[in-house]
Amino acid sequence: MKDKFYNYIVALQNSITAELERIDGKATFQEDLWERKEGGGGKTRVIENGDVFEKGGVNISAVHGALPKSMQSYFGVQEADFFACGLSLVLHPVNPFVPTVHANWRYFEMYDKEGNIVDQWFGGGLD
Repeated sequence: MKDKFYNYIVALQNSITAELERIDGKATFQEDLWERKEGGGGKTRVIENGDVFEKGGVNISAVHGALPKSMQSYFGVQEADFFACGLSLVLHPVNPFVPTVHANWRYFEMYDKEGNIVDQWFGGGLD
């Protein structure tokens, strides 16, 4: 599932940013790749000073590694690993009468010390 969802959000980021550039007609997204030293990374895309969008971002990430101690305690597990990926979107239009948009979609897997999935879920929201 993680590969399917990751491939989905990569394609979704590409289609959303292409369409937003088309709608704006002036501004283009600037891309920044980043890495997480504990594992994984992401792709940040920012648009600003456009005819339609004052500023916005459409970002994806896929991170993995040892589950932090605070999360181990919360979930009642020890020596667990995780994988998480998601897409987040924030758009601030130039027009003050058009609402700001925020959305995120994510997928999470947790593994035991043998690498077996012990839990997984989708999350997200839109406002």
